[in-house]
Amino acid sequence: MVLLRSFEAALLRQPKPGFQLLSRGEEAIAVGICAALQRKDPFLCSGRSIGPALARGVPPGGLLAELIGKDGGPNRGRAGRAHVSMPSVGLFGAHGVVGGNLTVAAGVALAQQQLGTGAVALCLFGDGACGSGTLHETLNIAALWRLPLVLACDNNGYAVSTAVRDAIAAPRLTDLAAPFGIPASAVDGTDVDAVAAAVGEAVEGARAGRGPWFLELQCARMAPHSTLTREERPPAEVEELRGHDPITLYEKRLRAEGILSDALWAGLMAEVDAEVAEAERFALAAVWPDPEAAMLDV
Repeated sequence: MVLLRSFEAALLRQPKPGFQLLSRGEEAIAVGICAALQRKDPFLCSGRSIGPALARGVPPGGLLAELIGKDGGPNRGRAGRAHVSMPSVGLFGAHGVVGGNLTVAAGVALAQQQLGTGAVALCLFGDGACGSGTLHETLNIAALWRLPLVLACDNNGYAVSTAVRDAIAAPRLTDLAAPFGIPASAVDGTDVDAVAAAVGEAVEGARAGRGPWFLELQCARMAPHSTLTREERPPAEVEELRGHDPITLYEKRLRAEGILSDALWAGLMAEVDAEVAEAERFALAAVWPDPEAAMLDV
């Protein structure tokens, strides 16, 4: 979680960081999910992909190169954060269209089922996607075919600046799964252990052939929607979110349990600082893509 946050700070230090959706406040979701997945389990995420990509194992240097458009990225600088993918580490892609990853995830899950791989596809999407028809289509076909699919919604309360309460009629997002007979649960998305436990239960249930699962991971986005978006939430509400910082909460818990000492914390920070510094060196040294290659792989 510390790596994710430090990496994003490094990204923002770049001369032209581009249009980015950051994960500040949502680190526990990305880390908890990836801790519960096996290497063979396909992971699909939304355009808010930086934290999930790092947590899934995309090398920080390669990811930073990708985000600033360099050829050293896993997609040669063409994907950016909206479409970054690296199947070799289990990241089957981000998606730039809200809700667009849901039907793709159903297809990936169907492939695992038909090929008998024993893998479970997990799709991470935001609360804004709950207003899209693709969610209901995916819930229906996943239930009908008992697909090995876990649908995980990171509910930070806002789709850009539109509050969930103003966009979704269901009292709870978990209610959306009920008509399809899909089990659903709401989880504290600021608690990395709770996320890992809930995702682990859902994934193993799907792996055992019990069909899909819906998770609502409740979290606190501690930054504006994007690097190009002004903060439209009430100042008092934004300030209150600081008390739900997943890193601070976990640090306090580990210290209270006697697991984390000052020396361990200092060592962790030094390790992360070194890893991020190396990522910056790699990305800045990488070459720009050859314009002649623009149409390859299209």
